[in-house]
Amino acid sequence: MEDSQARKFQKDLNGGLVALVLLAVLAASSEDLYGYEIAKRLQKASAGDALFKEGTIYPVLRALSAAGLLTSRVVPSYAGPPRRYYRITDEGRDVLKEWGRIWRQTRDFVNRFTEGTPL
Repeated sequence: MEDSQARKFQKDLNGGLVALVLLAVLAASSEDLYGYEIAKRLQKASAGDALFKEGTIYPVLRALSAAGLLTSRVVPSYAGPPRRYYRITDEGRDVLKEWGRIWRQTRDFVNRFTEGTPL
């Protein structure tokens, strides 16, 4: 029972963090990235045990693009289907800064309680 509760908690937590992490990955990159490449970077950053499944990131990338936070372009691939490359926009960078501030504020608030010093 505890394992299923932990998985549900992790899933719920990740749902709110995927967009933030994707914006951060793209902001840190000097080049456009495609979904699989982003997934591999996430996996590498988490020592091979990525918190986000590869299939999770594609709908979020599309939503961020639709919101104007990313631009995308499709490039033919000789080794498979065409690849959609993403780049963060100036608006995306502004949103990343704001979301980062919100994340740090939330993290600090939660830490005060989980580390036993709420007041």
